[in-house]
Amino acid sequence: MTTAAALAATGLLVTATPVTPASAAPPRTATAAERDPWHLVDRSPDLVRPKSLTVDASLPTHRARTAVRVTQRLYTFWNTGRARYLAGTVDPRFRDNTLPAGRPQGPAGLAFASKNFRAAVPDLTCELSDVLISGDKITARLVFRGHFTGTFQGRAGRGQKVEFAAIDIQHLGDDGLIVEDWHIEDNQTLLAQLGA
Repeated sequence: MTTAAALAATGLLVTATPVTPASAAPPRTATAAERDPWHLVDRSPDLVRPKSLTVDASLPTHRARTAVRVTQRLYTFWNTGRARYLAGTVDPRFRDNTLPAGRPQGPAGLAFASKNFRAAVPDLTCELSDVLISGDKITARLVFRGHFTGTFQGRAGRGQKVEFAAIDIQHLGDDGLIVEDWHIEDNQTLLAQLGA
């Protein structure tokens, strides 16, 4: 008798052979539409759409669709500055884990940041370049563009072009709202363009 057989006979060795009941249905193969994340995108004309989208195939369709929609609404807010896109997107207890100095915590901080930045760059746009949704996390690569025609730190713009990148990681809560985030912007490029 081999050692494995002896251990199995005593119950000390448990094998990991899956047992499928005879009544269990065979695993369902995902349809082409389910494997293609683009069917999750909200085609409403007022919402930004990602240029590239990758979604964890193990997520239930409803959860994946919610994550994509929340992403579209959040970055439509950044694209337009309209606070109505934050409604139903960010939890009232939202926490910014990389909060810049002087910005209020919570959803009010997002509105504050947008308003202040648009004072410097009124035509600001936000391109949703890449979106990766995995588990309860949304990672987005963004490109902000516009012209410095307003004021920044007491300095008036002369219409110079502004273009800089950012990376956000959003944590989606069980209720489908963003509960916290982490972000990093290419502030060195931005400040050079603003002449600061």
